[in-house]
Amino acid sequence: MAEVVTKGVGRVERTADRAEVQVSFEATGSTRAEAVDRLTGRVAALEPAFARPGVEVRSRQLTVNDNWDGSRRSGGRASQNYVVRVDDVTVLDELLAAAVAAEPTWLGGPNWQLSDDAEAVAEAQGGAVADARRRAEGYARALGARLGPLRLLADGDAETQWAVESRAAVAGYGGSPGVPPQVDQLSLEAQRITVTVRCTATWALLD
Repeated sequence: MAEVVTKGVGRVERTADRAEVQVSFEATGSTRAEAVDRLTGRVAALEPAFARPGVEVRSRQLTVNDNWDGSRRSGGRASQNYVVRVDDVTVLDELLAAAVAAEPTWLGGPNWQLSDDAEAVAEAQGGAVADARRRAEGYARALGARLGPLRLLADGDAETQWAVESRAAVAGYGGSPGVPPQVDQLSLEAQRITVTVRCTATWALLD
């Protein structure tokens, strides 16, 4: 019995409901111990913001090493890197404002995520199978045949992507001395996440 093999793609969009932020601090000193003390002072101001509901520190990484000037040791350097997950996106602007006010060496994010993509994946799977069937029916008509039952279905690579949108950052990120940074003016609203599922299906062809 003849068969036809088709590929299907299903895509579903959802609005992100979780974000991840990465923050790094660095300090130097005449010794490694002094560098760690200075680093502790810098991160202490931000730790209360990490303790608020809806915010979870996923990792803290401390690095301490010597500074070198050519072949001569010249003090110490200490750094701490945070990976922070924000499950309550309504507090994201406040968290970012607190992070910026603490003068980090580097801040990246938010990287938008879905806290649970099971429902979106299931819907995308249905779309992928329907797409594969439409393609198979088209080939069957082209051959003057009828599409028979499904014989084999293979899961393809699934992927989750956030939509890339252009957003203008307006003045106010740094703010004036003593004035909290106006991070809410940066339009960091939750992005759209695209969940894509692919499949390969084998169908029987009937006379």
